[in-house]
Amino acid sequence: MCDQGRERPPTGVWPDDPLLAVRASEGDEQAFETLVRRYGPAMLRLADQLLGDRTEAEDAVQDAFLNAWRKLPEFRGDSAFGTWLHRIVTNRCLNVLRSRRPVADLADVPEPAAPEHQCSPGRAAESQAAVRELGRAMGALSPEQRACWVLREVEGVPYETIAELVGISQEAVRARVFRARRCLTEAMGAW
Repeated sequence: MCDQGRERPPTGVWPDDPLLAVRASEGDEQAFETLVRRYGPAMLRLADQLLGDRTEAEDAVQDAFLNAWRKLPEFRGDSAFGTWLHRIVTNRCLNVLRSRRPVADLADVPEPAAPEHQCSPGRAAESQAAVRELGRAMGALSPEQRACWVLREVEGVPYETIAELVGISQEAVRARVFRARRCLTEAMGAW
């Protein structure tokens, strides 16, 4: 059975995931490779959205998969494999966000020029300014608020699953998403 082109949500259940997880926990590298191919793209998108840096996202996902490989014998199947892996990636990204040193302001990073045929110079400048402002606003959120907001608003993950992934109550997730929305709305009010 070919998995390519049949992407499901990262917290979804593939019929053979439990079998592949058991086989991988017994040392079957091919089974684990299938799981990595299946969930890798979604986990990379999540990490990229949480971290805002493709290189850091790739490193975080690679670390998360190595951690998952080591912890597979502990995977009891209480949740779907995708949910379990989602939690590992989210926690790895939160650790990276917490350990970050202040970095250069996004305003200092040159934006690639838009092709002339796609937008006018005025519109391009306006879009770049909005992206910079959103980047600043996202940077002002706590790592936990950012993770909850990205999981909910960008990934579409239900509150219950976010609570499980981040290890907090649903009420705390709702509060963090609410505060993140409020901060982003205030920061982006002019746009």
